[in-house]
Amino acid sequence: MDWRDEGILLSMRPHGESSAIVEVLTAGHGRHMGVVRGGASRKMAAVLQPGMGLMLDWRARLDEHIGSFTVEPLKSRAHLLADRLALAGLMAVCALLHVALPEREPHPALWQRTLALMDRLGQEGWTADYVRWELCLLEEIGFGLDLEVCAVTGVRQGLAYVSPKTGRAVTAKGAGDWADRLLPLPEGLGGEGSLPREAVLAGLRLTGFFLDRELRPVLHDRPLPEARARLLDLLGRPA
Repeated sequence: MDWRDEGILLSMRPHGESSAIVEVLTAGHGRHMGVVRGGASRKMAAVLQPGMGLMLDWRARLDEHIGSFTVEPLKSRAHLLADRLALAGLMAVCALLHVALPEREPHPALWQRTLALMDRLGQEGWTADYVRWELCLLEEIGFGLDLEVCAVTGVRQGLAYVSPKTGRAVTAKGAGDWADRLLPLPEGLGGEGSLPREAVLAGLRLTGFFLDRELRPVLHDRPLPEARARLLDLLGRPA
């Protein structure tokens, strides 16, 4: 069994004296693991870093085996090491993909969104792209939020809340006396373009609620990855 695909490195851990087990998100094969011979060497240290874009050749005798990777670097993101917030965003992406996605299941829409986000990290307005990436992740794990139209009135303007039960948006008028039981929806989250820091934080509280609920069984009642909490902490500090 063998294939060739583009991927993004999510994690690496030493395996034996000189090898490494790497986890990648690939364009056509989903989240995938494999052994890199010599991956623990100094020569490979700069290549096997989270966020690195790779061309991967995977081989195994049987499809169910972990198999081995031969890797070629495509795009380094080492420049993010100098940007604490962008690096936190990268690590949050890697950590969430690790816990949220089943192995070897393709997610082409999420792959494209992740690749675009990786290229945007550190640029102006990238935090809005990040929170919308989490919306895409929710969609991929089966609980996409409906932020297009009010679930009560049917209008598309003035959406202000999201139902914690259904994930559907409602207006302030539609919420009525139930507003205090709903989750705030920051203006502009369902669209495109940049968002102020307060809106990004509100958006992450919203997506975090649903990610926590949907991933609790996978995480065995543990909280969302610490890397995501670190990103929220940095975003919440004074600019």
